[in-house]
Amino acid sequence: MNPWIPLRLGTLALALLTVAHAAEALPRSSPEAQGVASGALLDLVDILDQEIEGLHSVMVVRRGHVIAEGWWAPYAAGHNHVLYSLSKSFTSTAVGLAVAEGRLSIDDEVLKFFPAEAPAEPSPNLMAMRVRDLLTMATGHQDEPPMSPDAMSARSFLAHPVPHLPGTHFKYNTPATFMQSAIVQQVTGQTVLDYLRPRLFEPLGITHPAWDTNFQGVTLGGYGLRVRTEDIAKLGQLYLQQGRWNGRQLLPAAWVEAASSRQVSNGSNPNSDWNQGYGFQFWRCRHNAFRGDGAFGQYCVVMPDQEAVIAITSGVRDMQAVLNVLWDKFLPACNPERLSRDPAAQTRLNERLARLELPRGAGRRNVPRCHARPQPAVRLPGERSAAHERHVGLRGWRFEPEAHP
Repeated sequence: MNPWIPLRLGTLALALLTVAHAAEALPRSSPEAQGVASGALLDLVDILDQEIEGLHSVMVVRRGHVIAEGWWAPYAAGHNHVLYSLSKSFTSTAVGLAVAEGRLSIDDEVLKFFPAEAPAEPSPNLMAMRVRDLLTMATGHQDEPPMSPDAMSARSFLAHPVPHLPGTHFKYNTPATFMQSAIVQQVTGQTVLDYLRPRLFEPLGITHPAWDTNFQGVTLGGYGLRVRTEDIAKLGQLYLQQGRWNGRQLLPAAWVEAASSRQVSNGSNPNSDWNQGYGFQFWRCRHNAFRGDGAFGQYCVVMPDQEAVIAITSGVRDMQAVLNVLWDKFLPACNPERLSRDPAAQTRLNERLARLELPRGAGRRNVPRCHARPQPAVRLPGERSAAHERHVGLRGWRFEPEAHP
């Protein structure tokens, strides 16, 4: 046998994988061609790197083109990253697809899907709870039901007291997202992960999603999804494009509009991006933006007025601070027309992005990347409080570093 044949076959396979990745990737462009100065993006990256501790990646997309992307070593473009509650926006997308296929309605009562798991005498408020209330975090709960993978189920959710009339009381509720996942599995016979493969992941070129399940094999829904930074940006771009992708309407535009609009009020502070209203598992933001987000700074920020999407993964302590930088530095940098070429500034930007690295004195070797398994509850890097831990559904989990290449 020719000893060069395995090498050539390996080279060919690598080339085919490279071509396949290129076909799946978002198009790249100079910032100036999309109306953003490279110097302005360099300022943005400098501030994120110098003033925000714990960033892992950033990708800036304008008019459908990636104009800046960087990973803080040891993180890299091909690594899946834990999304925490940013998983919720993918789950609600599955609900939207199932609604479009006529498998359910958001006005269906939740008990309809789980007659065997319902309490013997359900309360009037539980009987009134609808899929819409799960989507908007307005289930009527005062406290969240159990949310660890070994305890969360339809039965545990339905057994939990519902003291408020559904639709009248906003309460961040990770098990409510689990119930969306459980409903999709009930009406399709597939987990949300499998249901989304041909309908979302494959069309968008999201090649290696991983999503944890509860003890019954139901996708967790509210957390547990792991994808790449570019995959996060693709979801945002799909929503920016009103559900269209490569000429196909993957998700109904009416669903995108409803999911990204203010469905319920969640506060009155004009300076907080957590008080601008809530849609279907998306937060409304200031500046007419909306986002999916997850604990410790996982963001999919969609800015329709700027025709832009920014995806960020991180382990930050102050999630509002990251958004403040985006509003202060990126929004003013967006111009309606393309700018003159500036190769020197673009080179400086690309060199800066290529040199990003987590500080070695900040636990560089022990930063969680993408591996999760049930463990006794411990404090996580950047954890703000036990209440916040419950808020994102992480009690009972510990995240460990994987070996980096």
